Amino acid sequence: MRLVDYLDKGAQLGAGRPCLTMGDADLSYGEVQRISHRVGRALQRSGIAPGEKVAVLSSNDATAFACVFGISRAAGVWCPINPRNEAAENRYVLDAFDCTCLIFHSHYAAMVEQMRAGLPKVRVWVCLDQPQSFAPSLAQWLEGVHEAPLHVRPVDDLAMIAGTGGTTGQPKGVMLTGTNLESMSALTLMGYPFEGRPCYLALAPLTHAAGVLCFPIMTLGGRIVVMPKPDLTEFLALIARHRVTHTFLPPTLIYMLLAHEQLATTKRDSLQCFWYGAAPIAAARLEEALTKIGPVMAQLFGQTEAPMMISMMAPREHFRADGSVARERLSSAGRPGPLVQVATMDGDGKLLPTGETGEIVIRGSLVMAGYYKNPAATAEAGAHGWHHTGDIGRLDADGFLYIVDRAKDMIITGGFNVYSVEVEQALMQHPDVQDGAVIGLPDDKWGERVVAVLQPHAGRSLQAEEVQAFVKARIGSVKAPKQIEVWPDLPRSKVGKVMKKDIRAELLRRLKEAAE
Repeated sequence: MRLVDYLDKGAQLGAGRPCLTMGDADLSYGEVQRISHRVGRALQRSGIAPGEKVAVLSSNDATAFACVFGISRAAGVWCPINPRNEAAENRYVLDAFDCTCLIFHSHYAAMVEQMRAGLPKVRVWVCLDQPQSFAPSLAQWLEGVHEAPLHVRPVDDLAMIAGTGGTTGQPKGVMLTGTNLESMSALTLMGYPFEGRPCYLALAPLTHAAGVLCFPIMTLGGRIVVMPKPDLTEFLALIARHRVTHTFLPPTLIYMLLAHEQLATTKRDSLQCFWYGAAPIAAARLEEALTKIGPVMAQLFGQTEAPMMISMMAPREHFRADGSVARERLSSAGRPGPLVQVATMDGDGKLLPTGETGEIVIRGSLVMAGYYKNPAATAEAGAHGWHHTGDIGRLDADGFLYIVDRAKDMIITGGFNVYSVEVEQALMQHPDVQDGAVIGLPDDKWGERVVAVLQPHAGRSLQAEEVQAFVKARIGSVKAPKQIEVWPDLPRSKVGKVMKKDIRAELLRRLKEAAE
């Protein structure tokens, strides 16, 4: 299955049925097909050959997502670009992934203008909604392009390249194939409830998990309701208005939803499956969700390199046979998917028996083809014949997976991956910072919050608000520390390395004392 095959499958079930809905506007399956044929032909006319990388930079937008199928129709490779990243990071991604075409929304025209000089490989620029001095609008670009069916033979199975952070803070390109996404879609359809024609509400970014979840929905001819920006009041209204059956939110937004005054009065009996994932969820809040939202909560655990469905917990698995809440499972990540082999491994590459803690490793057709133009990182991730997730966990006797820690100091805050080294590098650019360390601490709202412990230069002082603004300007608000501590010195090893373990233990001790 190519990406466009999911669209065509849905069209076979009803070309006149709604495919993408945003606001009061509907695009039917047939209309999205016609857009995809025209976008594919326009790419050809612009000299974009099969196998070339075409990037889309936009917040959630129905037309932008429709263009993804045009990229696939022309046998191009889709590169979703995160609009929340800073310009420097997105410029690096576009160049490192060899993108030759960028389709962007005018909201990000200033960012694109800032990046342009550093993107010599990009030959084609298209603005979705209005012309720019250097780019035609989508309507202008499509002038004179007919919508006759387009059939282009792909050069290989590569469907998309998704950017992911690395321990050095430098993004890597995860090569996801049609086979990877087909496995993800199959796991979704076999692991969760789907009755009738689904309606999927996409509030979370389509550049991330919310986007690839659209593909299995399309195979059933379902409607995808696209929310341009996060708004939980509108989210609840749309559930009732469109009789939404499926949706996905990271835990941070679920916590906010549980406190929303309109949740109790919203008609939500249409819900079959409310996915949560992308960050740890507090077991107590999950139990609250099972009551306030309904017995429809459904966990998924994956990563960019193995999208979405490494392990799964369907709504029914949140309960015991007698109907009571299975509290012992709520802190798990569910069971490994039926098409995925999951194990734990020690540092020497030895697989561990059930119940023992080690790095979570996986095998199967869900696993990426590798990192784009990065054979060393690809080999490291696939050492000993298994893909290494970087997560530390254990499998219990019932097959449930428990994630107990994460390797490589990755912090998951609000559903986004933040790498401590990248934040530290930004902090070290501050003229008054001598040294520092960044860790993640548990947070009721964000899952984890980014915490920086800083040592100032002698005779200088640091103000938390000013340092936060300094970091936000360089790497964005998601990665900026939510908490900043200033210590006169940092714990270090005998060779002078900052001991993050000791810092974390001290801050956790303070949290415990404050709670008592």
